[in-house]
Amino acid sequence: MRVAYTGWTWLTHHKDNYQWEFEQFLKEVADLGYDSVENFAFITKYFDNNADAVNALLKKYRLDLVNMYFHCTEDPEADYETAVNYVPFMDKTGVKFMNMQVKMYQENPGGHPTDEEKIKSTALLSNRVGKLLKEHGIVPCFHPHWGTAIFTQTEIDLFEKYVDHDLVKLCIDTAHTALAGMDPVKTIERYGDRIGYIHLKDLDPDTSICPERPLVRFLPLGCGTIDFSGVHKALVKNGYDGVLCVELDNSPVCNYHSAMVSRRYIHNVLHL
Repeated sequence: MRVAYTGWTWLTHHKDNYQWEFEQFLKEVADLGYDSVENFAFITKYFDNNADAVNALLKKYRLDLVNMYFHCTEDPEADYETAVNYVPFMDKTGVKFMNMQVKMYQENPGGHPTDEEKIKSTALLSNRVGKLLKEHGIVPCFHPHWGTAIFTQTEIDLFEKYVDHDLVKLCIDTAHTALAGMDPVKTIERYGDRIGYIHLKDLDPDTSICPERPLVRFLPLGCGTIDFSGVHKALVKNGYDGVLCVELDNSPVCNYHSAMVSRRYIHNVLHL
């Protein structure tokens, strides 16, 4: 399995200097022993779609860009055209996966009932994107996420009902899975070969912490209660040999420290 880290949290401060921040991200995760990286798809804007500049930085730090994370909007046609525009950049940088996520609800994000029509619409868009990307050897992986229309097991199963399994895989995120009341190990066992990509992050079990925004409970690996040894064993049992990508929305100290804690955990506990 490949061990990757997500870089978007580095690109949030110097709004006039994103290219510098991206290189700083690469420098730090390479120093910590990660071999691959992912980033939000909007990185194309920071480099004016100059894939050669990104490739030069990746080569400098001996890293592979394996995934670009795509956020859907409320407009499926516009989303499809955006995906079309991302393809040349992904081709040139060698990206093999594209995570997809529904737009988060702006009001009361954690309190919406299941919306089957929205889930169906998202699945149909995913199918179109999947057909497009298949011609380029890229796999779209849908990411169930807190605060969106596809989060709980019921919602994931509805998505699975409408999506084309030959075109679209799932990205299982251990912390979002736990937030949804699902056991990450059992979730991996449940969806088996439907899983094309994995996000790893830990979770503080204290539900009294900011209940209206539970993403603040996310932690570096080994600092919460998620059974990552069980997750790894379940993945191996199901024949998964892809990317394990660590992501953390909020770092307790700084990005480098969180990435270091998680990398040490992966090495010492998962032996990767």
